[in-house]
Amino acid sequence: MLMPLSKEVLEDAIRKAIELGSGRRFKQSVELQVVFKGVNPKDPEIKFREAVYLPKGAGKPSKIVVVADGEMLLKAREAGIDAYSSEEIKGMSKRQIKKLARQYDFVLVKADLMAQMGRILGPALGPRGKAPIPVPANADIAVIAKRYSNSVRLRNKEQAWVGCRIGTEDMSPSDLAENALAVIERIRAKYKRPFETTTKLYVKTTMGVPVEVYTI
Repeated sequence: MLMPLSKEVLEDAIRKAIELGSGRRFKQSVELQVVFKGVNPKDPEIKFREAVYLPKGAGKPSKIVVVADGEMLLKAREAGIDAYSSEEIKGMSKRQIKKLARQYDFVLVKADLMAQMGRILGPALGPRGKAPIPVPANADIAVIAKRYSNSVRLRNKEQAWVGCRIGTEDMSPSDLAENALAVIERIRAKYKRPFETTTKLYVKTTMGVPVEVYTI
């Protein structure tokens, strides 16, 4: 008999996926995949391009860079966050900009610099689904950067599924299940159809085989 979607059901599937994918010489990520059934891949309802905060941490923190001037730049550097001034970004070559786009998962930009930084960074970040994220001038950049370091990108193109990392294999199945639920709730907020009956869920490690999460 199939079980309703719950934290316990997710834990069981995650535990099995980690067991099946174990034995690699590196710390693998654990991934969640949600497949939409009977939905047009071009339907805006299943297009995702957003950050999701993982309440139990990402296991392997996402890489953050800040682009700012003035006090925000100083605060970022004091907090040990990689940070560049607008002038430093302007002085970069296209090759250096592409390297930055590959190196970082999230690019946080002081809000009043978004227009000019978007023109410079956009061509490299856009195709990678890493659009710059505006940060208000009076925001606590250390707190915001910490939040994004424990966030992942939920992103797809014209495909009837979406997936993302929910942590790493050395995390407990309980914590990984809580992270998975946070991602699922974000998807539910946009996807208006009955979730359990119109999707299939899978979990896997980086090099492991997908394990289906059984629901009603």
